[in-house]
Amino acid sequence: MDMSLVPSERIEQRIFVIRGRKVMLDADLAELYGVPTKVLKQAVKRNSERFPEDFMFILTVYEARNLRSQIVTLGEDSTHFRWRPMAFTEQGVAMLSSVLKSERAILVNIQIIRVFTRMREMIQGYKDLLEKVEAMEKTYDEQFVTVFEALRHLLSEPDSSQDEIGFKS
Repeated sequence: MDMSLVPSERIEQRIFVIRGRKVMLDADLAELYGVPTKVLKQAVKRNSERFPEDFMFILTVYEARNLRSQIVTLGEDSTHFRWRPMAFTEQGVAMLSSVLKSERAILVNIQIIRVFTRMREMIQGYKDLLEKVEAMEKTYDEQFVTVFEALRHLLSEPDSSQDEIGFKS
């Protein structure tokens, strides 16, 4: 069983952030699964109870036009569409494997879930790194305050009220 039907980069390029969530569009998923988009949409509609709003949502006209204008590979007539795209979250993609039963759909689904998981782990790694950098900044800021205070003291004018040391003529 070949577990690398689709390169990970191809999957990553088809993950968008819409409404603050990472999603994949119905047409992209259908292409990856090797089925017509119409078949994917029909399977989802027949099993609508499996796809609550946090698993799948339909893009608004504005979201669809905005997204299509950002995708350079679409043709010139990209602002016209008959049906608004469905956007699937990671959980929605996982649920698709229960309604699309082909072996290819199952294998591609596994790959997609792995890409989502890897992306989530990378984001967590960045958050951990950011926290470490912020902690270092606080530590170094405190140390630099001490250094700057010492430098200010060394560079300040001597206090004229002190008695001068040495012989006076």
